[in-house]
Formats: sequence, C-alpha cells, structure tokens
Amino acid sequence: MKLNPNCFTGQAKTLIGYYLFFQFLLFGKVILAQPTTSAFSWPEGKQAAISLSFDDARLSQVDSGTALLDQYQVKATFYVVPSGVEQRLEGWKKAVSSSHEIGNHSLNHPCTGNFPWARQKALEDYSLKKMRQELTECNKQVQELLGVKPEVFAYPCGQKFVGRGRKTKSYVPLVASLFNSGRGWLDEGPNDPLFCDPAQLTGMESDGKDFEEILPILEEAKKTGKWVVLAGHEMGHSGPQTTRLSMLQKLLEYAQNPANGVWLAPVGTVGKYIQDHKK
Repeated sequence: MKLNPNCFTGQAKTLIGYYLFFQFLLFGKVILAQPTTSAFSWPEGKQAAISLSFDDARLSQVDSGTALLDQYQVKATFYVVPSGVEQRLEGWKKAVSSSHEIGNHSLNHPCTGNFPWARQKALEDYSLKKMRQELTECNKQVQELLGVKPEVFAYPCGQKFVGRGRKTKSYVPLVASLFNSGRGWLDEGPNDPLFCDPAQLTGMESDGKDFEEILPILEEAKKTGKWVVLAGHEMGHSGPQTTRLSMLQKLLEYAQNPANGVWLAPVGTVGKYIQDHKK
C-alpha cells in the first residue's frame, strides 16, 4: 500500500522528522567509526611497485631480452620449464649470475586438455599428488641445472585446478605450501599489497602491448599504491606472444625516473617486502 504523506498530522510529521534526523546521526557515527585503510608504504616513498615476469624459458628471453634488462641493470623474474633451460643453458647461467630471479613454471606445463597441444598433459587428468610431484621435480631439475631453488611459481596458462567435475580441486593450497608466491595470467588488475593472496597474485599481460597501453595501468596503480606484475613470453621486436623490446625500453626508462615514483623489482623481492612490512 502506498502511503500518502498528506494523511499524517503535523505532530506525526515532526516525529518522523526527528526519527530520520537521529537515524542520520546514528549512521553518520557508524561511518565515521569505521577505520580508514592506510596506504601501503613502499621503499623510499615510492607510490607503486612493478615486477617484470616472463614464462616458459623461451629462447628469446636469454638471446635478446636479458641483454636489454642488464643494460638498465633491471632484474626480472623468469618462470622456467627445465626443458627450455636446457636449450640455452649457458644463457640461463648468465641470467642467474646477473641476479635475475628464476621461478618454477612446472615440469611439463600442464593446461586444460581443451588446448589440443595439452591433451597429453591435461589438468583434467591430474591429481594433487601428481601435481606435487610435477612441481617438486621441476624445482629439483632447475637446481641441478642452475644452482638455484625456485621460491616463486607461475600457473601454466593461469589455470589453478586439477581433475574435472565434482572431483575438481584447486592446487592453490599446494602452491602456497611449496612457494612464497604463485602468479596468474591474463588478469585484469594489479595487486593490493594490503589484501592480495601471495599464492594467487594477478599477472597482467605485457605481450603485444605498446607502452602507451601499459602507462595508464601504472599511473592508476600509483594512485592506489598497488603492485603491477606484468607477464610475458617471447622478448623481441614482433610476433605472437611477444613483449616488444621497444615497449620494454620505454617502461624501464619510465620506472627508473625518480620523478615517476615507482619501485621496479622481481616478484620474489616485492613479495618478501610486503610480507615483512604488512601490518
């Protein structure tokens, strides 16, 4: 039933007015009493953090990509598959000596069997036990090849499940037990250092992007104190799944300009900083 405000007496209207006024005061106090979220304190007063990461141990990463990074004395995170490392072993040893971070990207790069190339290593056919074996064996082989034990992980294809249907399970808890962090792929936003789950860091695509497409993401992250983790594959001048070196050079120059107020560091370095400074 719809009420007609003209049916109320003057006294009733006054009482209603007082009631609404006190409700406003009450809710106003509730709102004011809620704690405000303080911005995260990045090193040296920086406004945001950026991490560069690359997957699969692609040949171009050590053939041309690390040379550009080394020129600017910038360290990136490389999530590797051991078979890829073996194809450019000396190049990867040099990357380690240059203090680039080496992460785990699994032994066989399992993804959903909906990708025809992944049918023989489909996540739908995996169990948590099999995935644990996959990840620990990758760590073992990387350590034998490069002398470092990966502390960070990136989900192949960004997919975080094993099994199918009612038997599907997340392997995020497994990653959390084995690594300091796990990075996703094709995510839509940066990480909030005061909230993010280290085992499910967002990874935003850098492949195929111009710097002008990346810049708004960085500028927005500065306004909110976020952590942008960029994720790519090939490192070159053109081609599919390629983070272009021309874009990367502009990004490095932007990040190294103190006026821009960003901290550029590997995933593991930023993750440990957050862990140590999170209130």
